[in-house]
Amino acid sequence: MDDERWQPGMPVLDRQPVRGPVAAAPTSLPGATPASLAGQRPRSVPETAPTPLQKHFVLLSAPALVLGAIAITALEMGAGFDSLLVRICVVVAAPLLLATTLDAMLRIWRSAWAWMPVDRPRGLFRLAWLVVALVFLALIMVAVALALGIVG
Repeated sequence: MDDERWQPGMPVLDRQPVRGPVAAAPTSLPGATPASLAGQRPRSVPETAPTPLQKHFVLLSAPALVLGAIAITALEMGAGFDSLLVRICVVVAAPLLLATTLDAMLRIWRSAWAWMPVDRPRGLFRLAWLVVALVFLALIMVAVALALGIVG
């Protein structure tokens, strides 16, 4: 166990080995596919490798969320993009948000290509998520440019 937070008695939630398709079996066996799901498309595909920031994703996202809320509140209360409070929030939160968004995009990309041979429409749907993430990245860059006075 490589997680320093783990203590004896806690369940182990590490990645499980990738298994092949499970044949229909009596549902009394642990891990067996219920008869109602036998022959249907899988509901998930295994993730074989973690993304670089996966263990730190929440720890990086939470400060960006709080700082974003502070900046948006300041803007709603009449502060301009040139306000010191807004600029500090943007300068600190933007790199965190960019890093976590890029990490999420990597995970979406891997997920899309893992689904393609199994269920092509699901894979294509995940590629649509990737387009949305790219738009979000562009919006982050515009917000940073506005707050730092690069444009506008």
